[in-house]
Amino acid sequence: MMKLLLTLTTLLASANAFSPASTARFANTALRMSSTMSTTTAISEGTAIPSVTFKTRTRIESSDENPFDWKDLTSDDLFKGKRIVLFSLPGAFTPTCSSTHLPGYEKEYENMKSMGVDDVYCLSVNDAFVMRQWGLAQGCEEDKTVGSLGFKKVKLLPDGACLFTRGMGMSCTWVSERGFGERSWRYSAVIDDGKVEKLFIEPNREQNSGPDPFEVSDATTMVNYLKSK
Repeated sequence: MMKLLLTLTTLLASANAFSPASTARFANTALRMSSTMSTTTAISEGTAIPSVTFKTRTRIESSDENPFDWKDLTSDDLFKGKRIVLFSLPGAFTPTCSSTHLPGYEKEYENMKSMGVDDVYCLSVNDAFVMRQWGLAQGCEEDKTVGSLGFKKVKLLPDGACLFTRGMGMSCTWVSERGFGERSWRYSAVIDDGKVEKLFIEPNREQNSGPDPFEVSDATTMVNYLKSK
């Protein structure tokens, strides 16, 4: 899919050298191609997660109004030697993500930790600034400790460059539907020491999907799984 996306980008860039009519034809071709792209193969249970670097913002010792600085965190930093519940969604501030998905995991956070989970991460293809503002808007309690990951319960991971999402095989591109561009399909997982223990992927995954199913990646399904273990 990434090769195809690069091809589309090249087509659109090349179109700038031509007439407006040619540019429009290039754009329409790109839109048709992107809406029919095949879905990448999702990672399987028992497989190691992708090794990437997350561009995060961490709290620093400062009286400034924005007491944060950049901090690179690798997949090993976040997952190695830990059992993590991860859930991923199409976008911060979007309806289902804000009304149900994140609130459900925030509510069950302590319950999940009591069942052998070290932490709970929420991932989205958004930057660190957007993720923090979304957490604040959701009423999540900030962790103001120097060096913290931002919030006391569910940690909001920015995958702004979509590297982790692509590595998980969960990249989807919405064009005529929602206009999101490249984001993550909705899913949840248990990751044990960097390997996928359990994976719940929402059904009917496809590029530019009209429906946004929310049936198996919810907090209740995850709690029931953890109880069974």
